[in-house]
Amino acid sequence: MSVYCSKKHVNNSSNSFCTHCGEALPLTVGQVIDNRYEIARILGQGGFGRSYLAIDRQKSRQKCVLKEFAPQVVKSEDLQKAKELFEREASVLKKIQHPQIPRFHASLQAKIGTKDFFFLVQDYIEGANYYQLFAHRQSQGKSFSEEEVINLLYNLLPVLSYIHSLDIVHRDISPDNLILRQSDNLPVLIDFGGVKQLPAYQGFWQTQLAGNGTLLGKKGYAPEEQLIQGKVFKSSDLYSFAVTVLVLVTGKEPQLLYDSYNGTWYWGKEINVSPKLEAILKKMLAYKPSDRYQKADQVLKDLPPSASLHTVNTINTMQPPVNTQNPYITKLKTMVAAPGVKRAQAIGSKFHHRTQLAVQQIPMPVWLRPFAVSFIITTGVTLTGVGVWALGNFMVKSVSSITLPKIEVPKIPSINNPGGVANSNRSIQEVFSRLQELEISPVVFTRIVDERFYTLRTGLQRRVLTDKPEDRVLREQWNSTADELLKNIERANLSQTARRKIGSYSQQDSQRWDQLAKAGRLGKYKSFQDLREETYQKFDPLFPGQERGKLNQQTFLQIWYAIASDQVGNK
Repeated sequence: MSVYCSKKHVNNSSNSFCTHCGEALPLTVGQVIDNRYEIARILGQGGFGRSYLAIDRQKSRQKCVLKEFAPQVVKSEDLQKAKELFEREASVLKKIQHPQIPRFHASLQAKIGTKDFFFLVQDYIEGANYYQLFAHRQSQGKSFSEEEVINLLYNLLPVLSYIHSLDIVHRDISPDNLILRQSDNLPVLIDFGGVKQLPAYQGFWQTQLAGNGTLLGKKGYAPEEQLIQGKVFKSSDLYSFAVTVLVLVTGKEPQLLYDSYNGTWYWGKEINVSPKLEAILKKMLAYKPSDRYQKADQVLKDLPPSASLHTVNTINTMQPPVNTQNPYITKLKTMVAAPGVKRAQAIGSKFHHRTQLAVQQIPMPVWLRPFAVSFIITTGVTLTGVGVWALGNFMVKSVSSITLPKIEVPKIPSINNPGGVANSNRSIQEVFSRLQELEISPVVFTRIVDERFYTLRTGLQRRVLTDKPEDRVLREQWNSTADELLKNIERANLSQTARRKIGSYSQQDSQRWDQLAKAGRLGKYKSFQDLREETYQKFDPLFPGQERGKLNQQTFLQIWYAIASDQVGNK
C-alpha cells in the first residue's frame, strides 16, 4: 500500500517519513498514540501537520480530534516561533469554556520513530464547515439568504464577545473555521491562533515574522493592520466575520467583492443586502480599526430582526454529502494580502425601515431578540405589550424542540380579561432583562425552567406549549416558574465569574477541588466532602426537592457548581 506526503511523493506504508523530502507521513489507521488515542482516519493536512479523527480508549471509545504539530519550516528560528504558537494555542484552549467552541482535552508529546511529535486533543464536532456549505450552494447557483446570515451573526457574535472578554483574538475567522454542528444547528468556532499561525512554505502559508508579532491572514479575510503590521484588535475579528458574511450571502469569494485599485467594496453591485445590514457590515469593515465596532455586543444591538434563531435548520437541507473534505482543515491559503489598502467608503445610508427602527427601540435584551424575532415581525411594535407572552413559549420551543413556531399574529386579549396575559408578559420580559444583567446564559436558564416546570407536570410528557388559548394558563405557569427560579438564583448572591460560567461547569471542576483539598490547598475545607456539604447547605433551601447526588449535569448541578465555586473562592 502506498502513502503520500503533502508534496504527493509516493512512499511505502511502512515508512514513517517521506524518502524524498523527509516529511513525516500520515499516521496509519489503528495506530495508537500515547497508549490512548487510536487513529480512525485522517481528517486533513496543512502547513502545521495533520488532523485525525481518533478514538479515546480511556473514555468509552469516545471520538475526538487529534491535531498533529509537524510544521513544514526550514529556519530554526521559524521552528521555535512555531513551537511557541503551538504552546500558545494549548494555553488559550485551556482557558476557554464555551458550548460553541470545541472543548480542549489535552496537549501531549509522543515519539514516533526517532522524532518527537506534539498533539492537541479536542472535541470532535459532527457537521460541515461553512466553506463546504458555501461551495455546495455555489455549485447549485445559490447562496445564503440574508435571513440566514443574520441568524449566523446572532449565533456567533456572543461567542466572539465571550473570547474577547478573555482578551483572546481569534485572528482567522473565515467560512472554513466555522462548523455547522449537526446536533443543534449552531455554528462552532474552531482553530484558535496557534498551530495555524505558522510561518511555513510550499504554498500553504505565506507569512513573515516581524519583531514580536507574527504576520498572517487568509487572503481576503484579514484586515490590513493584521497583515502588514502584525497588530490585531478585537475589531479585527469583526472585520473578518463581516467578510465571511459577505461571501456567504453573495456566493462569491472575497476578491470578487472588492475593488483593490480603488480600495472599495462593490456595494450595490456584487453586494446587494438591505440598507440596515449594509450599514452594519460597512462599519465592521471600516479601514481604520477605531472606526469599526469595538465590541461584538455593539453589533448585536444594531442587528435587524431575523425570522428565527432556528432558521439555520434550512441549511441542513443543502448539506454537502458526508464524504466531503474534513470540516476541521481550512483551505490553507493564507497570504499577506487582503482588501483594505484604502479606507472603505463612509458608512452607508442612515435610512432605516420604520419597522426596523421600532424593533431596535423595544426594551428587551440584545441576545434575546433572536428568540423573539418571529413574534416581533408578525405582531409589529404596537402589539409588543400584548404579545410578549409568546417569548416564554418560544424559549421553551428553542430548547425542547426544533419545530419552528407558526407565524401568526397573536389575538388581542379580550377586554374582559385585561390583566392575565399582559401582566405575565411584563413579568417574563423582566426575568430575561435581569438574566442579561446577571450575564447568565438564557439557554441554560431555560433548560432549568423546563426541568422544574415539566417535573411538576408529568402529565404533559414534556409536550411543547403552543400559543393557543388552551395553553394560556400553562404559559403563565412557565413564566411564573422562571421568575421564581431566577429570584432564588439571585438569593444565592453568586459572583460575576461564577454566573458567567453557568453552563460550562463539569466534573473536572469537582475533581480539581478534590485534588486541592487533598493537597491542603482548599483553605478551611480539609476534604471535598466538606465543600460538598457546605454547598448543599446553601443550595437546598433555595432549590428544595432536588435530591442530593442526583442533580442534572446540564441544569441544577450547574447552579450547585457555581455556588461551590464561590465557596472555594471565598475560602
